[in-house]
Amino acid sequence: MESESKQVKQKLGVLDILEEAVTFYVKNINFIIFTFLTSLPFFFVMVYFEILFQETMVEVPEIISLLPFYEPNYAYVIQLYGVDDTSIPVKNFTRDYLPVLIQLGFMYLVPLHVLELWSAVVTMDSASKLRSEENNMSLKDMFKISIDISIMKGTFITSLYMLFWSTCILIALPWTISNCYFFFRDFGYYIFFAVICFLALSKLLMWYLEWSAIWNMSFVISVLEGIYGIGALRVSYFFSRGNQMRGLLLMLVFFVLGLCLRLSCVSLGCYKGGYGIFVQIGFLIVVNTLKWVSCTIYFYDCKERKMEKKVDMESSGKDLENNS
Repeated sequence: MESESKQVKQKLGVLDILEEAVTFYVKNINFIIFTFLTSLPFFFVMVYFEILFQETMVEVPEIISLLPFYEPNYAYVIQLYGVDDTSIPVKNFTRDYLPVLIQLGFMYLVPLHVLELWSAVVTMDSASKLRSEENNMSLKDMFKISIDISIMKGTFITSLYMLFWSTCILIALPWTISNCYFFFRDFGYYIFFAVICFLALSKLLMWYLEWSAIWNMSFVISVLEGIYGIGALRVSYFFSRGNQMRGLLLMLVFFVLGLCLRLSCVSLGCYKGGYGIFVQIGFLIVVNTLKWVSCTIYFYDCKERKMEKKVDMESSGKDLENNS
């Protein structure tokens, strides 16, 4: 029976991982309450960040029009403001938008990063313990074991590596677009420019999602195995070998969910006021919790695959020795 269960776990696909994560989340009311309460600081900071971020997203065309390399389309500008160009309000990128972008960058790198890290650590730690305890932990017990400063410090070190590399890739996105624009604008090949941009961004996105699976698994390793920093990334890379596509698809699911929530909120104007932004962030918190539970399940599955492969190799090696 035990060997059969291991065999089933060995064949976990992306849909199997997601189904197990959702089932685990729905069946554990204490876990839902616990993750909700521990995510409240992250929730409130995220609300302010999302309002500012979505307001900035809406004004992206205007921000781009103020950049030095941009050649303004006056017909579009007149259509945007409904007036001729003499009445267009004069805005300056450095004065009007740069401080907002700096504020967004600071919020993303400092308070949001720390609070999301805290939420991720307590989520993965409690999810792992609930799996091992067969869902017998009370809410009081979960709060008692949720705070471990040593785990937080070690996982914070791991998160700094992830933050550095993910930020580099996020910076590479506008850099790629601007370089493609500079290269092709003089030729007027706008369709060719769009195709090249699409291919370059698709490749960057695939690379980002594939490495996101490795980075997120290194978080799980830091929390559950006590391995931090470069060591956690090495172990995560070892476990991920042969599972890159599965990790990529798993991260793609949560990337698309987060993107759809943000775009729907922008299109409905939730950032202008009302309760819409709170609903969006609430769903984002649930998606974030499911992501970390899925990463925990994904880690256990990859680890079991590697351990079983190692045992099979050792047993086959012994058989060869006995036969010789």
